Amino acid sequence: MTSAQAVWLGIVQGLTEFLPISSSAHLILVRELFGWDAGPAEVPFDVACHLGTLLAVLVYFRRDVVELAAAAPGALGGRPGETARTGRLILLATAPMVPAGLFLSGQIEGLRAPAVVAAALAAGAAAMLWVDRGGPRTRRAASLSAVEAIVLGCAQAAALVPGVSRSGAIITVALLRGLSRAEAARFAFLAGIPAIAGGGAQASRMLGGDALAAHGPVLLAGFVTSGVVGYLAVAGLLRYLARHSLAAFAWYRLAVAALLAIGLSWGW
Repeated sequence: MTSAQAVWLGIVQGLTEFLPISSSAHLILVRELFGWDAGPAEVPFDVACHLGTLLAVLVYFRRDVVELAAAAPGALGGRPGETARTGRLILLATAPMVPAGLFLSGQIEGLRAPAVVAAALAAGAAAMLWVDRGGPRTRRAASLSAVEAIVLGCAQAAALVPGVSRSGAIITVALLRGLSRAEAARFAFLAGIPAIAGGGAQASRMLGGDALAAHGPVLLAGFVTSGVVGYLAVAGLLRYLARHSLAAFAWYRLAVAALLAIGLSWGW
């Protein structure tokens, strides 16, 4: 992998990690279309991009993160208050990722196929269009119940299937439970912090001791690009959802799924 390819993949990762269109699907498709084989740099490159997007969301939500960290002891102790309650809800929304990751760890590689990606993109698009037909939504994330938070966590865990989209799944289910679009997106990003960190940590365990030194320029390009683009994607999506629905993302997903289906029918 060249540094130029790393920049392009970093852009794809930064955009699609937070937009509800599935980062794993787009990374698979871009690599397949252009034949970009990272070889021994693939795992460390994925780690670098995960760290870049993690840094992006931490910087954007730095005030929320500081408040949640300060309220963590009280949150674990059952203390009242919106920040403490939000912290508990994030923990509950993260919990399903653990058994799902363990259960699907051996099957994920087999799911990284264009047919699976196309089906997941189309199913997610249909869910977005259906949910977005509802009336006004005004609930805040802190008003979620424990059961609702776990359901959101199950939606997040479903994003282990390429094409589902972690943010898209959480936002869709949150809208179904009456959260406003902006509040649903904010909770999706905050709940994604432990998931992104966990994914990066899991991949890091696979690295050799000299991986960083061996692929330094490529990893730096992916880290910086995914971080900068990820920050812009978070800010842009929150502003967009304050005034618009998910329809544009749903139709985009359907278009990509249709192109994939055509490609598969031609023997791709």
